[in-house]
This record gives sequence, structure tokens and C-alpha cells, in this order.
Amino acid sequence: MTSLPPRRPIRELPDELISQIAAGEVVERPASVVRELVDNALDAGASHVTVRLLGGGIRLIAVEDDGIGIPRGELPQALKRHATSKIASLNDLESVGTMGFRGEALAAIASVAEVSLLTRVDTDAEPHGWLLDARSGALEPTARTRGTTVEVRELFFATPARRKFLKSDPTELGHCIEAVRRHALARPDVGFAIWHEGKLVAQWRAAPGEGLEPLRQRLADVLGEDFIQQAVAVDWPIEAGAYSAVRVWGFAGLPDAARSRNDMQFAYVNGRYVRDKVITHAARSAYEDVLHGHRQPVYALYVALDPTRVDVNVHPTKIEVRFRDSREVHQAVLHAVEAALAAPRAQQLNDTTRPAATGTEPAPAPWAPPARQTPLAFAPREPEVGQRVSDVGALWGQTAARASSGATPAAWAGAPSPSASAVPWPEPATPADAVPPPLPEGDWPLGRAIAQLQGVYILAENAQGLVVVDMHAAHERIVYERLKQQLDAHQVQSQPLLIPASFAATPTEVATAETAGEALQALGLEITALSPKTLAVRAVPSTLAMGDPVELARSVLAELAQHGASRVVQRAQHELLATMACHGAVRANRRLTLDEMNALLRQMEVTERSDQCNHGRPTWRQLTLRELDALFLRGR
Repeated sequence: MTSLPPRRPIRELPDELISQIAAGEVVERPASVVRELVDNALDAGASHVTVRLLGGGIRLIAVEDDGIGIPRGELPQALKRHATSKIASLNDLESVGTMGFRGEALAAIASVAEVSLLTRVDTDAEPHGWLLDARSGALEPTARTRGTTVEVRELFFATPARRKFLKSDPTELGHCIEAVRRHALARPDVGFAIWHEGKLVAQWRAAPGEGLEPLRQRLADVLGEDFIQQAVAVDWPIEAGAYSAVRVWGFAGLPDAARSRNDMQFAYVNGRYVRDKVITHAARSAYEDVLHGHRQPVYALYVALDPTRVDVNVHPTKIEVRFRDSREVHQAVLHAVEAALAAPRAQQLNDTTRPAATGTEPAPAPWAPPARQTPLAFAPREPEVGQRVSDVGALWGQTAARASSGATPAAWAGAPSPSASAVPWPEPATPADAVPPPLPEGDWPLGRAIAQLQGVYILAENAQGLVVVDMHAAHERIVYERLKQQLDAHQVQSQPLLIPASFAATPTEVATAETAGEALQALGLEITALSPKTLAVRAVPSTLAMGDPVELARSVLAELAQHGASRVVQRAQHELLATMACHGAVRANRRLTLDEMNALLRQMEVTERSDQCNHGRPTWRQLTLRELDALFLRGR
């Protein structure tokens, strides 16, 4: 028989041990101290923050700011546990608008390191600063300009076992720099400097200006010019003055800039860097149609919403948050990134070659996403119902689309057949007078077709040099986008199952099916509970009626439970449409006339996401005159 351990009495822990326990959660390594102290500096209204380090932050961390400072009478309180000026009631906690709010950082740090606090409030009542030693409590007058300096020496000296788990000085220094970088990306209006062993290792000056320009400059300074040059601006909602409970802005990297790792993904909620599954999933979903393979997108996204709609008090390091309505945030981020990526990049080619606007010539209007289903004069003609999409003659006729023919729209019915031998193709919803005229020849971003290479590539000449287009990949994207638009126009039609498909469900699946009824209905699914452990699928989207309803339901419920929103139905529908578009696109080794090649180029210039094919591969590449000159050693 196993002997029981001796019983110990229940007793209250000493304050120092409580603080050391808290330090185990808050202070993981020197970078954790840097993050907490920079949080406090920003909350104090600092316009410049300097971080000085020795030994990678293990021997010394000093964070200086020019904020409002701390009055002398409040200095001893600043080092006590759960003492803060940022919240005073439950209402304050539920609407936190500051970076810090727990009031435990300084006390936890002081329990495992030597801490001194030097501060001054710029008032007539206090003509000098004050130096407080956390260990002894001694308070001395000292010289200092307005602001605060917190020095942390010999981290984990009081807990040697914790210090053994720290890495080498260069590794810890890298983590400290990364912590400051995250703050710098959130506050372009604040200057940051990092010194190590007396040498300046990183500095980012405050970026003046309004709108996205300061952020653009700060991203270029912190992440490099390549990031900005290969990124598009994100600003949601698009329409000025439009109301949205969630605002999203920032920069999203182009698909070509994707990386094998996710180390260039930065997400901020109300100015706070977070790692959130809802935002990550939404951003990744926006890249589904344009990213090749398992590549990871790069982005810096900023989300702003009412502080009462987000809970920041769910993790000791404040790295995680919880949204009251995660689906609302998911959809906002998804639509914001999708809208930014939808603009064809070909329209940006002429920006560097067009002459600057003068006082008598109006500046060119910024590019705006084209209205859906608005073919140009050389655009492919819409095929008749039952006509093969692969009929190139029908696709590339030199007449305008039959927008004014008066024919009644065909209904989208049944599941699309991957063979695409008989594709129901509704008429465009755009009236004939809304079709824009062709662009002037001098403004063609992708230029003028001059030849076809081996029946695979189109060669075109534009102001920058040579454009090479993969005609099958480009046409595949055009057909795919049209099919998606037509499916979206008819929304998601639900088809009841003759025999409901039942399956054994987990408690999470049952709870999700009961609470997410409206979301399931919007996706064309009807899932009801037969018992506490059994669900039945009674209806599925009509375009997916031939698939496995149980597998579809499980996938949708899993995404709804984890992210508050699901793209499973749309993803499955798009896979079918992508197959149809691939079969319907113009094939390689098909000879096209110059008019047909120009028609393809003009359609690419106004088709969303036309820079990548359905599988994420690029559809065109630009070779500038300088690059061509380098190939032939001209000018050397």
C-alpha cells in the first residue's frame, strides 16, 4: 500500500514569493522585460524610446523615455504588486486602451533582478528628478530631464535556476531587438533606438505625416524596402466615411513575396502586437486563390475596434486576445486583404512613366477595382448555354459582350461539371451603357502584343520593355474569376437531401451546430441535432450536392468552432470552378492572332487577381530595358 505524503498546512505565501511566481509568467527572458518597459514608456506618452543593453539584456536593461514621468509621492507605489494608474474599476478593465494595465510587471521584475527607477515630472513643484532603488527603497534627488528611466541589472540573480535556461548573449539580444521592432511597427510616430555594449545596433526615427504614409516609411525602415516594394496597401472599409465596427489597415505582401516561413507576419489589435488564430486564418484565407503551394504570406495588419469588444486580459504576456464577435473580425480582415490583392498590378506599371501632372493637366485618377462583368471591346464573348468554354473562336471574337442582346439570364442550376462540356453561363448583370471604353493605346499597362512564342507565351511591348505572358495561365484566371462572379451573383442555393445524413458528433460539434445556425444557413447547410450525440445533415449547397455531406459538415463545424467563420463551402465550390476554368482555358500550342492576344492582355488588365493563375503561379513577368541591356552587356 502506497504511503500518503505528510500533510502540509494551508498558509499564505510571502509577498516576495508571490512576485517571483508572477515573474515566472511575465518574465520569460530579457526580451519580456524590454516589452513590459517599452509598454509603460508608450503609455506615458513618450515620443522617443531608447533601450540600452549589456550582455544581451542579461546584465543590464535600461529603457529611457521622454514621457510624463512619475510624481515623487507615487514612486514607492509603482513597485508594489498590482499597483497601476491605468485601471481603477471593472469598467476600466473591460475597456482597456493602454498597452499595460495589470500593474505587476515592475514588482515581478524587481523580485528577480536589481531595479532602479529614475524619473522626473516637468513641473515647478519638482525642479529635479528622483532615483528610487527597488531593493532598499532609498529615494534620492538627481538630475534628469522630463521622463523615466528604468534600469534592470543582473536578471534572475535571485533565481539562479531560471538564469541557467537563458540562451547565449547574441540570441537574447536578437529577441530583445525583435520585441522593440514589434513596438516600432505599431507606433510610427515614436522614435526608437537600441544600444548594445555602447554601440548603436538599430534606430528608427519618428515618421511624420498622416494616413498610411508614416506607416509605409516605418515598415520600410524596419522590414526593409523590399517589403514595401512588394506589398499593397490595405484600408478597410474602402469607401470613405463608410461605417464598420472593425477597421483594418496596413500592408499585405504580394504573392510573389511569400516565404517558406511565417516569420514576416505582424498583426496588431488596437496597437497591441498579438498572435491570434482568427486574424491569421482570415489573412491566410485571403491568399488562398493566389498563393502557390504551402508558401506563407507576409503582411503587417492593424485592426481597430471598440475596446469593449475585445478582451486583452487572457494571457499573462498580453500576446493573445479574445474577440466578442470573432466572425466579425474574421470577415473584416478577410475582405480587407482580398480587396487589396484583387487589384491587377499591371495598372501600376504606367505610374512611373506617365508625365507628372501640371497646373493645366489634371493628375491621373488612382486605380479603382473595375466593376464586375464589364468586358472591353476586345473582350471574349460570353458563350451560349451549352457551348464549350474551350471554343477559342467563341471566347476571342472581336465583338463586345452581349450585354445589350436582351436575352434572359440563364439560371445556375445543379452542380457544375468538371468536364465543362456544358457550362451554364448567365448573362452579365452590368448594363450595356456601363461598359467602359477600351484604354488608349498609350495607357495599356501590359502593352501591345508583338508575337507568340512556341504557342505558349505572348510577347508584348510596353513603355518599360518586354512583357512575357503565360497565355493559358492568364486565360485560366480570367475564366475562373468570371465563374466565381456568376456563382456569387446567385448566392448559395441550398438543396435538401432526400435522406438526411446522420453522424456521431462530438460535444463541440453539437454545440457549434446549435449556436451557429445563421452562419450555417448562409453557407447553404442545414444541420440539426437528432440526439445529444448525433447530428443530421438535411441540406447542402446545390453546387456540392454530389460530395460527401458528412465530411463537408464536419469541416465547416470545425472551422466555425475555431475561427467563428468558415470558408469550407466556398473553398470546395472554387475548387470545382477552378477545374472548369482549367479545362475551359485556351490551351498551349494554340495559335492566336494579334487581335486575340491583345484581347487577352486587355482583359488581364481589368480582371481581379489576374497576376496569378488559379494555382498561385505568376501569369506574366516584366523585363525592363535595363534588365535587357544587362543581358547583352550594353553600356559596359
